[in-house]
Amino acid sequence: MKIVFLDTKTVGEVPNLDELDALGDVSYYSTTTPEQTADRINEADIVITNKVVLDRNLIEGAKKLKLICVAATGMNNIDREAAQEADIPVENVGGYAAKSVAQSTFALILHLVQDIVFYDEYVKSGVYSESDIFTNLDRPFWEISGKRFGIIGLGSIGRQVAQIAEAFGAEVVYYSTSGRNTDQPYKRVDLNELLDSSHIISIHAPLNENTAGLIGYEEMKKMKPSALLINTGRGGIVDEKALASAIDQGLIAGAALDVFETEPIEPDNPLLQVGKPDRLLLVPHITWSSIEARTELMDGVKKNIESFLRSI
Repeated sequence: MKIVFLDTKTVGEVPNLDELDALGDVSYYSTTTPEQTADRINEADIVITNKVVLDRNLIEGAKKLKLICVAATGMNNIDREAAQEADIPVENVGGYAAKSVAQSTFALILHLVQDIVFYDEYVKSGVYSESDIFTNLDRPFWEISGKRFGIIGLGSIGRQVAQIAEAFGAEVVYYSTSGRNTDQPYKRVDLNELLDSSHIISIHAPLNENTAGLIGYEEMKKMKPSALLINTGRGGIVDEKALASAIDQGLIAGAALDVFETEPIEPDNPLLQVGKPDRLLLVPHITWSSIEARTELMDGVKKNIESFLRSI
């Protein structure tokens, strides 16, 4: 079997990547541009992609293609209808990043709640050595304990986040974007109540017809002025222009985003122009990417290929 991995750079250096070599003749490409894709998949039996787009023309043109493996959970980059018509299965890997995203979510929250970097710089700059008191109270912080923690999208990642929030002593409530997720050990509320009452709002939902543009300017106006908004779900759920305005107008206290409508972020994105950048934390879609999560991801890709090979 000829196997082609189109964008290995997206999974980085993981200890089990070369285990794919046992499954066939593997070609590894760090990145693949749209202009390069057709040539690279033309002779492939199996294609692995994280974010490289495989549209109808590419799928129909790859006459030997038998399996598409997505090295991710989301499959928006694959024309699944075209793949189905060509009798080509599309396999993804689900659940591998829940612990990584949950841990990273709280890294973002704690940065906004309790700016440790400010105090680290205060000590290392020498200013602390000249202080006339033993402490510094210039950046007040508050406790998560006793606060309402609202989660939008209580899937596997949302549940991990909920457990950690409970460990901090927060009251967890959630909003189901599908309207079907009802059997949970937390209070289910409508979106308006979650926005009105939560001190922290954390988004862990997919991007679909129910969530696109879900949090816009009007929704942010309903939030507490002291509230924090965290999005590690998908770009496009939060209106980025509205968020920039909300930060500068003080509608909310702060926000952290790991995902953006366009990735990498466009240089003219309004989030890069906010007047209060210390209240906005932006990271480049990394919360999923612990070493353990990426290793588990590649284990999942390998298992998907092994399962396919046993079936033929």
